[in-house]
Amino acid sequence: MTDQTANDRLPDRLSTDPRSAYYNAEILSRDIGIRFKGVEKTNVEEYCVSEGWIRVAAGSAKDRHGNPLTIKLNGTVEPYFRTGG
Repeated sequence: MTDQTANDRLPDRLSTDPRSAYYNAEILSRDIGIRFKGVEKTNVEEYCVSEGWIRVAAGSAKDRHGNPLTIKLNGTVEPYFRTGG
């Protein structure tokens, strides 16, 4: 398992929304962690490492299509695969 984790790389940009061009079910099926400004975040909807931002849900607010509203936060993004014991 360590060989598979070492060989795999997370994409520069990834989204949890199936309608997004940056959605990847294969990668999302694995346990992914996101550190944003050095703090572990569990509510990330989308991230981009090269541009340095994440999108998180804005409470329980919804748009007119029923999708959660998101807020874009800027800072250092560090995605990684969590290793289960």
